Amino acid sequence: MKIDYLTLFPEMYEGVLNHSIMKRAQDKELVQFNTVNFRDYANNKHSQVDDYPYGGGQGMVLKPEPIFNALKALDKTEKTRVILMCPQGEPFTQQKAESLSESEHIIFICGHYEGYDERIREHCVTDEISIGDYVLTGGELASMTMTDAIVRLIPGVLGNQVSHEDDSFSSGLLEHPQYTRPADYEGLKVPDVLLSGNHANIDKWRHQQSLLRTQSRRPDLLDQYPLSEKDKKFLNDNKK
Repeated sequence: MKIDYLTLFPEMYEGVLNHSIMKRAQDKELVQFNTVNFRDYANNKHSQVDDYPYGGGQGMVLKPEPIFNALKALDKTEKTRVILMCPQGEPFTQQKAESLSESEHIIFICGHYEGYDERIREHCVTDEISIGDYVLTGGELASMTMTDAIVRLIPGVLGNQVSHEDDSFSSGLLEHPQYTRPADYEGLKVPDVLLSGNHANIDKWRHQQSLLRTQSRRPDLLDQYPLSEKDKKFLNDNKK
């Protein structure tokens, strides 16, 4: 996979992309990162990338020429996903990360100021995505968050290929509680079922714990989850 970032602050990516899982993915040649300062593609002597909005209003708006020119300079295909980081976009989810992890080429457009010239939105992008109902100074941090969620799903990036399958949201439920050694820490004990060696009982316990945690913390997720009759009875009994 190749990921390009159109940004005014390419130096922001150095720490995130060159450590931990992101660095491992690059070392394995499973992903290639590239930052593009779209100020270099401004067609005026002051390299200006923003201007006042037509019709008046607060703030500055990103001009179309630098973004259009920068995109033209990149090698794209019909399958390239061009993502506009935007608070008006569709919410980023684990399912979206899984879909994007199958892409060969992703381009993030990271804006600043008050917004984008609408022609960028209409003619340059394939996806508009938001990571939450709040506004950031720019799209860089949001694109890094998305990159982490996407790249870790690429086959071969994680040491154990199935390790992400039990992550919260991957199954539609929040992840069950996890424990490790020691089994007894100052009187705080690991649940007996996890020490039993009975994998069927362990799987049942973990599923039930995921149900309980989701019911308690994110009940909205249960509306979309295909609950079995046993699941429904378990949750109803728990409420009682």
